[in-house]
Amino acid sequence: QVQLAESGGGLVQAGGSLRLSCVASGITFRAYRMGWYRQGPGKQRELVALSPIIGVTNYADSVKGRFTLSRDNAKNTVYLQMNSLKPEDTAVYYCTVRVGTFDHWGQGTQVTVSS
Repeated sequence: QVQLAESGGGLVQAGGSLRLSCVASGITFRAYRMGWYRQGPGKQRELVALSPIIGVTNYADSVKGRFTLSRDNAKNTVYLQMNSLKPEDTAVYYCTVRVGTFDHWGQGTQVTVSS
């Protein structure tokens, strides 16, 4: 059974930083692309960053240069380092992995950026 568990969200002032973590179980972690999405108040869920198995990570234009996705295959963990946070980054952040044709999601972690 695939399980994803996010942590690291919280309340931060604009300009601050947070690091989100997502621990995966039930998959051979190194064999899968891992992604981060977010859903802000009244908004649709949107892609933040998508890590390939190897190669270059894709980022949403709105976070390029501020957010960095990294992964530790030994710990089955994917991270999202978020710097220079803005109020518009306020959202629930979700970790995701596609296994076959099914997308698995974590429970989400709330990030709130105050102005």
